[in-house]
Amino acid sequence: MTTTAPGTTSAPARSPIIEPGLTPALLTGVLAALLAAASWLGVPVLAVAVLQVLTAAGWFRLHGMWPARQGIALAALTGFAADAAVLAGGGAAGLLGALGAATVLVLVLQTLRPTDPAERFYALTVLGSGAGLAGLCGALLLSDSVPAAAAAVAAAVLAASAATALRLPAAAGSAAGLLLGTATALLTGASPLLAALAAVGALIGRRVASYDFPSRFVHLTAGVALPLAVAAPLLWLR
Repeated sequence: MTTTAPGTTSAPARSPIIEPGLTPALLTGVLAALLAAASWLGVPVLAVAVLQVLTAAGWFRLHGMWPARQGIALAALTGFAADAAVLAGGGAAGLLGALGAATVLVLVLQTLRPTDPAERFYALTVLGSGAGLAGLCGALLLSDSVPAAAAAVAAAVLAASAATALRLPAAAGSAAGLLLGTATALLTGASPLLAALAAVGALIGRRVASYDFPSRFVHLTAGVALPLAVAAPLLWLR
């Protein structure tokens, strides 16, 4: 049992969840619009690359690792390698192969790193997951439903963030995001499964970016990118 020194008061418990506000949601909408436009024009790779850089930077900052330039660069390069594998005709197999090669490289680099074993394991976990997340954004290059999925993500995060701004319960915001995101994708011609998956992925990514007292910088990187990054590989499941 913990005790409090005489003359002091215990600090009130704070929730480890601080949801991104409307500004990150609007920026997610802008990035989603860029992805949709680039997909319509047949050049989605540039917009995907922007998403991968934001994902890499936000992931490391979300885990308290900053500046971590080498880790961010490696995670982003994993994403670019996955994109190149897809564009070279490798398809899903090429993307997964690029992720496998990056996993081996991460293991080798962290094993040879002269540091405390506990710190090494933490760095390995963050780097490996960040590289995988950035690489899986390349799944957007394999889908012909990017505009619809992008619309679902944008609508879902905007609805959930608006509910938060109105001080509605978190469950109400999630329900509004799911319903509006799914409906928006359906109106753009998506299948019900793809619409629901994109909206769910957006809400999961937004929730992850809300964890553990994130800073404004986290919200403007991870909070912007993770809704799209988490939704990207779910398009394979449709």
